[in-house]
Order: sequence, then structure tokens, then C-alpha cells
Amino acid sequence: MTEPAPEPSSASSAGDAAPPDEQYADAYSEGYGEGLREAFREVLSHVGRGHTVGEIRVLVESRLARIREDVSGKRRNLLGPPRRPAWGALLRPPATNRPEPETMPRLARGGSYLFREDRPRHALAFVGRSGGEYARILCVTTNPPEFAGVPRSRVEVLRLALPSPGLGASEGELDPSGLGGRIKEATEALGGVLVYLDAVEVMSTEYSLDTTLKFVNFVTAQVARTGSAFVASVDPGTLEERDLRRLQRSFNIVS
Repeated sequence: MTEPAPEPSSASSAGDAAPPDEQYADAYSEGYGEGLREAFREVLSHVGRGHTVGEIRVLVESRLARIREDVSGKRRNLLGPPRRPAWGALLRPPATNRPEPETMPRLARGGSYLFREDRPRHALAFVGRSGGEYARILCVTTNPPEFAGVPRSRVEVLRLALPSPGLGASEGELDPSGLGGRIKEATEALGGVLVYLDAVEVMSTEYSLDTTLKFVNFVTAQVARTGSAFVASVDPGTLEERDLRRLQRSFNIVS
């Protein structure tokens, strides 16, 4: 079923410039209509994936909680073209832990959760609150964070390799293939693990977005199969909007 085409504005039908109040009303109406279409498309996508009524309620509440952030992002995109992120934005230092939103669901086994934030904050708090339910935490990063309430002895850091041209990865660092092998081994061990990723931006820059999406899809499938869990944090301003949507589709819940 196709969407109805938007009705032409009074300015275009008359062929003359409309008064300011009509221009404002036309722009507001078109934006309002596009917002409704996007909202219903998102709800339909959740229904098509087989989510329960309770899960859809949580997803919608989470979406409502970030409307202001989404609107600000769209406004920035209209004011200027997106720019390639600098390394300062890619290598995100972990920020101080803050309480996660009240609408955030519990960390369910087999689930995958994506936090859209300029610095890892809510994702860290989420992992710190729920990480005790798992045998250990696998942290895929270029800058190891701290998880409040989780002993360091239960956190295993897997460093993403940043190979130089013509050179391989440094000792102790892993490419996406090597990371996948370690994650497969850990998730299939007794007790399961919680996989945490905050290097999406760097991975997509060093190894391409397609490689990053394949890695993310592998992890989401692996935790779903083994009863582990996957939490990721990404700065939405470092990805093109189309690429961000592709990434979001890989996760059960996006905040």
C-alpha cells in the first residue's frame, strides 16, 4: 500500500507567493504529516518483526523519550551538510555515568540494545546495572570504559585494531573477524556474556560500514542464540542518516 501524495500548497496552486501566515501553515502541515508517516511506519515495522504488545509499548516509550534529540538532529542536517567526523569525535572518551532514562527496559537475555548518544553514558549505566547477571562482560572498544558496580576482574577488554597502511594490527588488537571468533567462544560458554561495543564509528571508518554491519548482525544473532546480551553505544552525528537507520535495524531496542 502506497502513501497518499501530499496535497499541493495554496502557494503552488495559485502560482503566486502566499502570505507569511499561509507559508508557515503549509510548512507546519507538511512537517506534521511527515512526522505522522514516520511514526506509523516505525510502529508497523515493530509489528512486522513479531514484537509483543508489551515490547512495542517499551519501544514507543523509548522513542518518545528521544524526540527532542531527533528533532535537533534533523534541524542540524537542514542547516548544513553532514561532515565526516574528526578522530576526536570517533575516539569517544567514556563520560561519567548518569542514570539511564526511566523508560529503559531491563536487560533481557538474548536482547540487543543500541544507545544513540554523543558520549557513552546511558549505555555504561545500563551495563553497570545489569552486568551482574552474566558471567563476564566483553568490551569491544578503543578506549576501555569503567562500569560502575562491576569489578574489573569480570570485564575482558577486546581492543579494536587500527591498522596502519601496509601494516597489520598491533599485538593484542583484533580485527572484526578476530573479534567475532572471541565473541563466539565466550557466548557459547556456560553462563553467557554481555557484549558491550562503543567502537562503531571507528570500525566503520577503518573497515567500512558494510563490514561493521556484518559484525553487528553476527553479534546480535549470536547473543540471541546463546542467551547472552549485546549493548552498543553510537554517536548519531558521526553517521549519515541512511547508515544510522541501517545500523538501528540490527537491534531489538533503540534508545
